[in-house]
Amino acid sequence: MPRQTVPLHADDISSFAKALARQLSDALDKQPRPPGHVELLNMLARAAGHRNFQSLRVQPPIASPAEAPAEQASPALSDIAQKALRQYDDHGRLTRWPIKFSVQRMMLWGLWMRFDARRKYSEREVNEVLRAWHLFGDHCTLRRELINMRLLERKPDGSQYRKLPARPDADTMAFMRALRQRSPKPIRRPLAN
Repeated sequence: MPRQTVPLHADDISSFAKALARQLSDALDKQPRPPGHVELLNMLARAAGHRNFQSLRVQPPIASPAEAPAEQASPALSDIAQKALRQYDDHGRLTRWPIKFSVQRMMLWGLWMRFDARRKYSEREVNEVLRAWHLFGDHCTLRRELINMRLLERKPDGSQYRKLPARPDADTMAFMRALRQRSPKPIRRPLAN
């Protein structure tokens, strides 16, 4: 059977290396032997932001810069919105946490729209949503900043979270529309009781 070439792309090699090292460390803590071939393939895929190796295989190939279409940032977007949009990959996942405060604030709206307003979340569920939509491995900062910005609310004991109703300004709305166009629809889970 011929070998199939599967390209692996990492937006940030440092985050990729840290995620892979963390997974290898966890695997070696659980069992004394090194991970097998399939386990390593899954670790590599997860470090690059995929669910597993199978999901990596079915992803469309990433176009080279020569083949990639021009940046699709709308001319109506402000400089801050364009900078915030560049922090997301083609699948709508946040790739890095910028230094500039105004860009951080704009980016948080992109994560806020990933939560369902009709349900309550446990801390673990909030972490799962954030991990699914970012690649740099710091869901705690994202969760804290969403709460500080009053986009999410939590009970004092941290047992329950919910999305707060908020009204973004026109610039933020344009940013969110542009982000929705480049990212897939979120998976709807059944509402929690």
